Amino acid sequence: MKLIIAEKPDQGAKLASPFKHKKQQGYIEISPNDTFPKGALVTWAVGHVCELVPPEEYDPSLKKWSLDTLPILPEKFRHRVSPSKAKQFQVIKSLLMRPDIKEIVHAGDAGREGEYIVRIAVQLVGVNKPMKRLWISSLTPKAVEQGFMNLKGEEDTRSLYYEAVSRSCADWLVGMNGSRVYSLLFQRRGIREVFSTGRVQSPTLALIVAREKEIQNFKPEPFWELKAKFLINDTVYEGTWFREKQTRFASRDEAESVKRNCENKLASVNEIERERKEFQPPQLFNLSSLQAVANQIYKYSPQNCLNALQQLYLEGYISYPRSDSAYVTPEEARQFPEILSKLSRQESFKDFFPLPIQSIANNKRFVNAAKVSDHYAIIPTEVIPQIGRLKPEERNLYELIVKRLIAAHYDKAIIDYSRLITVVGDQETFLTKGRLIVQEGWRKVLYDSDSQEESEPDVLPPLEQGDSGTVEELLVKEGKTQAPKRYTEGQLITLMKTAGKHLEDAELEKILEKTEGLGTEATRAGIISVLKDRKYIEVKKNMVYATSKGIILIDALGDSILASAEMTAKWEQRLHDVGQGNASPQSFMEQAKRLSQKIVDDAIRNSMTWTFTAKSMDSKEQTEKADKVSGGLGLGPCPKCKEDVIDKGAAYSCSARPRCDFSFSKKVLGKIITETQIKRFLGKGRTNLIKGFKKGDKTFEAALVWKKEEGRVGFEFNPK
Repeated sequence: MKLIIAEKPDQGAKLASPFKHKKQQGYIEISPNDTFPKGALVTWAVGHVCELVPPEEYDPSLKKWSLDTLPILPEKFRHRVSPSKAKQFQVIKSLLMRPDIKEIVHAGDAGREGEYIVRIAVQLVGVNKPMKRLWISSLTPKAVEQGFMNLKGEEDTRSLYYEAVSRSCADWLVGMNGSRVYSLLFQRRGIREVFSTGRVQSPTLALIVAREKEIQNFKPEPFWELKAKFLINDTVYEGTWFREKQTRFASRDEAESVKRNCENKLASVNEIERERKEFQPPQLFNLSSLQAVANQIYKYSPQNCLNALQQLYLEGYISYPRSDSAYVTPEEARQFPEILSKLSRQESFKDFFPLPIQSIANNKRFVNAAKVSDHYAIIPTEVIPQIGRLKPEERNLYELIVKRLIAAHYDKAIIDYSRLITVVGDQETFLTKGRLIVQEGWRKVLYDSDSQEESEPDVLPPLEQGDSGTVEELLVKEGKTQAPKRYTEGQLITLMKTAGKHLEDAELEKILEKTEGLGTEATRAGIISVLKDRKYIEVKKNMVYATSKGIILIDALGDSILASAEMTAKWEQRLHDVGQGNASPQSFMEQAKRLSQKIVDDAIRNSMTWTFTAKSMDSKEQTEKADKVSGGLGLGPCPKCKEDVIDKGAAYSCSARPRCDFSFSKKVLGKIITETQIKRFLGKGRTNLIKGFKKGDKTFEAALVWKKEEGRVGFEFNPK
């Protein structure tokens, strides 16, 4: 009998659905059938049912954070069962141990993470039974049955497991060592928060902070434009003054001077230029492009978009959503006529039929097996939902996916762009732009939804070169230069994919075919969510803001390799090479360990030049975390220099040390001085009476006071 291990419960149910089956506690029993003559059992993980062990399981002394123990470099990484998922792991274990289970079918998501989740669980159980791999890109009954009839050998996808486990261990190394070293170094500056760092999250944050600083440092400058209204051949139209590449004036006086030169002058059409451009239909969606469009149109966060897509996938309505490809293979293209025929009967899409192009099977813009790696583009399956019953997010995303496929079966769009140059008084020139849609093509399907074009300029007036008339009106218009705009979450996804390269829309599809970006299709949305959860960024009205906590971390990282988008992108490429079987995972992990050492060394070196203290952080953010994280930031002003006094573990010390030497032990004559008492001392110069000081065999009570003349802490005894 075979044991099928899926990644999630819903996925397990879908894998059993084509066959007669019976639900049990934690698994499903499939009755004998043509595909499984002896029957089969289906169970599932609950996402990551296993996790890497924390540092203290390698060495108990590592539970306490200390610079002296960094970097932490385990000789061999170990996993454990996630405590919250122990119950389901026991189900998996008991089934794997059954003597009648002769073969395992790995049925995790057909990708790196799915490969990792199931294999680690099997390894932790410790069984050594033959394994096959189910590799499918949709969960329709037809795809499931075909997948089980064409199982891969486990060796076919083993390299993906090596890639995934290498990624996980490298992230552990970079995150654990980076987070500890920076948190500890920040404590020395009086900033008592945990600062999480990561191989992907830190360079992503660096991109956001760089834009935030561009905006903060931007100084708007005034400019002036000259607008004109012309009357030629009974036609009124407008133009904007220009001279070669200059379109603005640096001063009002200059603009007014040109305006005076144009008053009461004749205007004539000097030149008309027309350029015809052809636009092919946009490519099919991969996850990043779909997240970007959904964010632009509907303001969906990348994570919410992925969640809705996952549900559509589990219902069998779309193909695997975590795809990085915009192409399909000829095999999938052969299914399009059947899928489109069903879609043509849906109210939402019937206006787009009949299709101008019946087949795209030979169109390499969409169909190219060489450009499909693990998965093909996100497309609708032959299982068509009742669209009106979908949740709003699911319906909107499903319609985007369907319309992209329909648009691929439309003709190109053809647009004429034109420029009209009007000369006033044989000297000053004005520009008027226009656009005429010659052939709408695929724009009929997508223009109202995911078009990213600006508002359309007017069609040029019906004039010819040499026509002349009068200047009817002149207007000097004042404006100010604008700061760069903050990224939206959708733009951030694209920026991560391009490793920080800023691209024009027209270039996107060309450079993203094989990219060395930050993270993967499956992880980018999660990284943005992590940055939110850790209060490094905030999203307001779909715009991404860096918080003061995020800014101070990136300031601290400086030129550290941890903030380098380029270096992280190169790592992603090396990981990809591991997944393709073209690079050694052992060699990669050695590099990761060397990088961890460098991160620690760079942090300690850079900290010598830091100029910020606890006051550099936003007071509101600090207050919210004060008691929850580590008992507060600054406990009060130092009686010597007025900088913050902080909790250094064994003592209360000035954050400006070694410049200021104020410090005294938490334990005074056998009595622990509490945080409440030290705050009162720093605020009022004295504590309340404290009982329990011991000297020899005697105990006494006294208040701790600041003796300003002597520059030290002393006792003040109860007058009684």
